[in-house]
Amino acid sequence: MTNPIIGIMGAMPEEIDGVISLMDNPQCTIIGMRTYTSGTINGTCAVVVFSRWGKVAASATAATLIHAFKITELIFTGVAGAIDPTLKVGDVVAAKRLIQHDLDARPLMQRFEIPLLGMTYLEIPEKRMDEIKEAIAPLFINRTLQENIGKSILSEFGITAPNLHIGDIASGDRFFASELQKQQLNEALPTVLCVEMEGAAVAQVCYEHNLPFTVIRTISDTADENSHIDFPRFIENVSSRYSVAIIQALLKD
Repeated sequence: MTNPIIGIMGAMPEEIDGVISLMDNPQCTIIGMRTYTSGTINGTCAVVVFSRWGKVAASATAATLIHAFKITELIFTGVAGAIDPTLKVGDVVAAKRLIQHDLDARPLMQRFEIPLLGMTYLEIPEKRMDEIKEAIAPLFINRTLQENIGKSILSEFGITAPNLHIGDIASGDRFFASELQKQQLNEALPTVLCVEMEGAAVAQVCYEHNLPFTVIRTISDTADENSHIDFPRFIENVSSRYSVAIIQALLKD
C-alpha cells in the first residue's frame, strides 16, 4: 500500500505560512513561480503550497502536486463569501458538492456542465464527508477556534458562535461584491452556500486523476456591498488560525 502524501493548498499565503509552521523537516521546491514545502505533519507526509488566485492558477498548482509530488490526497483551505443568508462571518463550510458558476457552453451543452465529463457538480463521497465532520466538528463543539483567536478579535469581526456547515460551494473567476450578484447566483444555483475562486476547478483536476479531495472554506464576508472587511487582518488573525486548527484535526495521529 502506498504511503499517504497529503497535498495542502491555501488561497492565501498567510494561511499557508501557518500550516508550514506545523511541519517537521520542511524542504522547499520552486516550480512555476510557486514554492512547494514538503515535510511531515503529525507524522504524515505533506506538501504545502499557496495556490495563487483563480481557477487556472489553482488547477495548475493541483496538477503539479499530483505529477511532481505524487500526492495521494488533496486538501484545499481558504476563505469564501456567504451566499446563504444563514451563514455568518467566522462560519466554516465543508464542501459536499462543488460547481463552476461561470461555466457556460450553451447551446453546446447545459449551463454549468463540465465539457466531456457530462456533469455539473463534483461530489465528495459520503464516507469522506463523515470523516471530515468527525475530525473538525469538535473544533466548534469545544470552542477550540474561538480560544485560538481571542475575545478582542472575535468581537472586532462579530464572531460569536461559529458553526460548521456542509453543502454546495460555487467557484468562478469573479469576486462577488454586490447584492445583485448574490441574487443572480442564488436564482441559478439555489443550494449554494458560499462562493470562492478555486475549489471547483481543483475538484475537477482531482476527479480526473481519481484523487480524493477536500475543500473547506472560512466565511470572511457576505459577498455584497458590505464585503469591505480588513482582509489582511481577517486572514492573519482568523482564517489562518482556522486553517492551522483544521489541518491539525484532519491530519491527527
